[in-house]
Amino acid sequence: MKKAEIYYFTLTDEMPREDKLAWFENTQFKQIEFDKVLPDEKGNWLNLTDNDFESLMPLIDKDVKANKSEKAIFKLFSTGVLTARDECVYDFEISNLKNKVEYFFERYNNALLTMKINNNISEIGTEIKWSRNLKNYLTRGIDLRFEVKNIVRCLKRPFYMPYLYFDKGMNDEIGYFKKILQKDNKIIGINNGSDKFASIVSSYVFDFASLINAGGQTQCMPLYNFDETGNRHDNITDWALNEFKNYYENPEYRLKSVLQKIDIFHYVYAVLHNPEYRTKYELNLKRDFPRVPLYKDFWQWVNYGQQLMELHLNYETIEKYPLTRIDLNPPESPFKKGGGNTVPNFNKGGSKEHKNNSPFEKGARGILKAKLKADKIKGLILIDDKTHLSEIPELAWEYKLGNRSALEWILDQYKEKTPKDKIIAEQFNSYRFSDYKEFVIDLLMRVTMVSIETVKITNILIKLE
Repeated sequence: MKKAEIYYFTLTDEMPREDKLAWFENTQFKQIEFDKVLPDEKGNWLNLTDNDFESLMPLIDKDVKANKSEKAIFKLFSTGVLTARDECVYDFEISNLKNKVEYFFERYNNALLTMKINNNISEIGTEIKWSRNLKNYLTRGIDLRFEVKNIVRCLKRPFYMPYLYFDKGMNDEIGYFKKILQKDNKIIGINNGSDKFASIVSSYVFDFASLINAGGQTQCMPLYNFDETGNRHDNITDWALNEFKNYYENPEYRLKSVLQKIDIFHYVYAVLHNPEYRTKYELNLKRDFPRVPLYKDFWQWVNYGQQLMELHLNYETIEKYPLTRIDLNPPESPFKKGGGNTVPNFNKGGSKEHKNNSPFEKGARGILKAKLKADKIKGLILIDDKTHLSEIPELAWEYKLGNRSALEWILDQYKEKTPKDKIIAEQFNSYRFSDYKEFVIDLLMRVTMVSIETVKITNILIKLE
């Protein structure tokens, strides 16, 4: 069979609509002057690149994952958890999550009993959300029971970690997280296949869409992986360690200490945050797994990568940035012109610390309407009808994960939303923003600090090459 050839022609965007229609009406096909397009080695024929991306060190590779090769930095990688039923398996309250899951399992086990009696899967009902994998559990006769050990925290979106019921039966796809999710492990996540590249580190489960605005998936690369008996193994390959040593352990680079795998882990995190790297390889990062260049001054990259990790891993306990909190009485919007003669109460430095076992301590439930809107130009965040934060530095908005800043991710995720699932909405919709208002204000102050420090470091990375 003859190999297909690709020819391409386009009219200019500047041509008026009427002229384009006239061109189509008056031009014969044989008169069109097509350009022949030569696809690259991977079959891409649009947005072709002309850079050294293919010569860089592979971050992850499917052959390495399948033990067919060692030529990548990480051996094991995994997509984030795909639940297929977010509204049922995520919650801020452990008790409410337990109630939802037990309700789900009760209906599932009733369906299992019905199927066994009637020997007909078509009569299982629609009270719960079915998926391919859950139906597979049903046909295999697997009984599901609630276990409190399966409740974990999950990085559902950047700087947003509700509780997740982490269970192979309840979650449609859990990837390799049974081999990853252990104490003291660190995991680098990237938004593979998305429009704007982003990366973040966590010690918790990642969601399939942790870093996704639209399209793509989250790929996760742990520092360690664990076997079935709990034994820990390095997830950075010996091949990668040798490649780094062979490159850097020569008189030109003069390494001051022995290069170890943890150093490579920090180095990678810094490179993935380098704005120059993201710009130069923007098209490649939209469709391929990242590849890593070997920059000069290895230890500076390691140092900044470690600093970035500490910021992003410890964002819940980092020092708060002293935003100005304004409580209006009576409630008044700072985004509306005019207003009454009320003198606002300025409470600089935020609210008092919360000290309990849950990061989501409840406050008094009120009647104020949640807003959670930002005005970047004015440096404002409107919390609700009564409270807003001001004097947010411009630099804080520059730390973006995908198309949104870190602060915007928080504002979006903590809004009140009506569940699409009718039963969840009627019986288990306990979330009220007013219960978490003080926690969110505290979080915004801390992530403002994280954002500013992150941008400061990434601005330094540009100058290191």
